[in-house]
Amino acid sequence: MDLYLNTNPNPVEEIPAGEKMQYYRHSIEFSTGVPFSDNNSIHVLQNGDEIFPAMLGAIQRATRTVDFLTYVYWKGEIAVQFAKQLAHKATEGVTVRVLLDAFGAKLVEPELVDLMENAGVEVRWFRPLATWRIWRTDKRTHRKILICDNHTGFTGGVGIAEQWTGDARNENEWRDTHVVIKGSALLGLRAAFLDNWNESGDWLYEDFPLISYPEDLHTPIQVLRASNTTGWTDIAGLVRALIAISRNTVHIVTAYFVPDAVLTNLLVEAKKRGVEINLLLPGKQTDSRLSQLAGHHCIEALLAANINIWLYQKTLLHAKIILVDDYVSCIGSANLNHRSMGKDEECCVVSLSEEVTAQLICRFEYDCRDAVKLNHADWLNRGNWLKCKERVARLFSEQL
Repeated sequence: MDLYLNTNPNPVEEIPAGEKMQYYRHSIEFSTGVPFSDNNSIHVLQNGDEIFPAMLGAIQRATRTVDFLTYVYWKGEIAVQFAKQLAHKATEGVTVRVLLDAFGAKLVEPELVDLMENAGVEVRWFRPLATWRIWRTDKRTHRKILICDNHTGFTGGVGIAEQWTGDARNENEWRDTHVVIKGSALLGLRAAFLDNWNESGDWLYEDFPLISYPEDLHTPIQVLRASNTTGWTDIAGLVRALIAISRNTVHIVTAYFVPDAVLTNLLVEAKKRGVEINLLLPGKQTDSRLSQLAGHHCIEALLAANINIWLYQKTLLHAKIILVDDYVSCIGSANLNHRSMGKDEECCVVSLSEEVTAQLICRFEYDCRDAVKLNHADWLNRGNWLKCKERVARLFSEQL
């Protein structure tokens, strides 16, 4: 089968129907250098009411290992539940490893950390803040990963805090998306965990466990982890590639939208070749107004290109999703901002599944019911004082 190179995409109809999935697979692999694995399953979880019971249940069922990495571990009853469940599994003899980002999890209750450690949980802190190497502490791990028995894995946007509980019914219940996966793609999640774990203490090596997966797992999945470096990370390459290979539609959900000129131009060029572009961004509910203001500079160009932009109003939008045509779904921890593209450690799962993509597009359309669609003319008249604040915010773009 020919490998389609997306230097100048033609209409999707020119690809034979039976080769469309291979076009997306080969194009993404060619762009990232990371292969898909085929024997996987993926299930989408929406909001805390679905996400947290699934995660806690997987921890409860674990009999050998629990590996847990998170950027945010704050306060609330859910934080207590996780600490108690992790501690309980350690007392049962399960190997439990917990890695917390030293900045993102700085609000965690010390008593919960003590509870876990006293029960036998090995707790490590990623890049402690008390160091003179400022260039190092500025770069965090933003990954959210849970792997139980090397059999079931979770990743996405959710943090461990009261704000993520509920079902996004009001401003106190944040809107987010997570996925649970099984199959050989877990090797990629585990590698992302070990990448940060081994930096934070003694190096860990374990013999590869012999795991058999059901034969009916057949979803191609790619796990892409990005480590911070000088310049752009692999996540930036993935995001750009996803826009470049699109031929029909692109749906983007992101909590922090501060794109660079390259990504902005890619979106505009995709629209020019006939791709429908839809963006869902945070509205009045945001935990980073500075980031929101810094991203305003590109919205005018996107609206001028007739790209659809909605601002979610119901609560804080924290999901990170990119959907390409009817085939490709990318879910993970990465936002479309400078920190995710160039500073922080991230992890994203790309699946090739019409069913999963359709489910997420349906959710996108549902969320737009609680959003306001931007109008180009109104945006041009948004006021000089707001434009002044936007210019100031842009000075901090590389930190947002």
